[in-house]
Amino acid sequence: MRLVFKNVSAFTAALLLLASCSSNKNKTDQQKKAEIAFDTTALLKYDPKNEDKNIDAVMNDLHKHRGFNGNVLVAKKGKIVYEKSFGWANYLIRDSLELSSKFELASVTKTMTGTAILMLLEEGKLKLDQDVKEFFPNFPYTGVTIRLLLTHRSGMMNYVYFVDDLYRKQHLDQRKGLTNAQAMELIAEYKPNPFNKPNARFLYNNSNYMVLGAIIEKVSGKPYAEFMKENVFKPAGMSHTAVYSKAVYEKIPVDVVGHDRGQWRYSVAQNFLDGPVGDKGIYSTVADLFLFDRALRAGKLLQQKTLDSAYVPRNPMLHGHFSYGYGWRTFDAPGQKVVYHTGWWHGFRHIYLRDLKNDVTIVLLSNLANGSLLKLDDLFKAAGMPIVRKSAYNGNGDNTED
Repeated sequence: MRLVFKNVSAFTAALLLLASCSSNKNKTDQQKKAEIAFDTTALLKYDPKNEDKNIDAVMNDLHKHRGFNGNVLVAKKGKIVYEKSFGWANYLIRDSLELSSKFELASVTKTMTGTAILMLLEEGKLKLDQDVKEFFPNFPYTGVTIRLLLTHRSGMMNYVYFVDDLYRKQHLDQRKGLTNAQAMELIAEYKPNPFNKPNARFLYNNSNYMVLGAIIEKVSGKPYAEFMKENVFKPAGMSHTAVYSKAVYEKIPVDVVGHDRGQWRYSVAQNFLDGPVGDKGIYSTVADLFLFDRALRAGKLLQQKTLDSAYVPRNPMLHGHFSYGYGWRTFDAPGQKVVYHTGWWHGFRHIYLRDLKNDVTIVLLSNLANGSLLKLDDLFKAAGMPIVRKSAYNGNGDNTED
């Protein structure tokens, strides 16, 4: 059969149709299922009337007796079973939290920075064993690779303390936020002593992910905020997530205020240390973090083999279960796998957990740093996942409460 086209438009439309059919034909069943599964409207559908009563009892107890103030979401097998707000966004004006409230994610940001680095790896724009000096020739430390930054094995000093001390001693303007590039310049100029040699041991440190943020900007040629929006937030449907830096914004445009020392009177104002991003700086909601979980599971952001590599424990096990991969803390036990991250910065304290085996997601975002998130055993049990708490296990990995 010979097709005759009367105009260029008809011919072009036919080509596009054929290309589409060919593309769909070449897609694997897994890819097709992922596209079907990742419907953000369906994923976020939730009726409070159907809330999990056991989880609600646990969360009300945590709020009333442990002082939890924040937002929570629990999902099982891709379906939200519990979502609620507890308390104030800003205690001074008695402004109640809403489920749409954006929180400074603190170190939960590292999960997304790690994802962005692995995206650039898949695109062939960097390699994990590249030295930081290849991107920043005046970087004062030798032997610090991207892999060591991802796993907190660089041995670097903590830039937060170094820069804070420098600003105070030199009476620098603390109102304007510092950029990642400026932080890198200060490190190159003053060459602060590292804690130890590269790859000597695990040492959790914000410097690692601030430098990764700088590398993302260098390699992509875009601000970290723009790269993350285009490559992570938008593909994952995270429409209520953004990067806010004091280097860009005089006042961070969110209503949720962090409260420190476990007391309401200690509200925290952002300063120059809220400028660098990558180690922190992403603001989001409980629902968007759930979408991030689903996007990763659906293969929207990374190939499965790359994602699996991020979850491999890259440091010696602590208490037989706990380690750190590429941007994720890890919990490993026979037949169990949980990846998670905590966050603690300027009055915000969070925990974000993804049970990979049982498909349970727990998001707890709090703006009152009072230790309430250290009492989550009952929540883990109600949600049907392992207890992710280091002191619950002995050196052999056995649960001390059993």
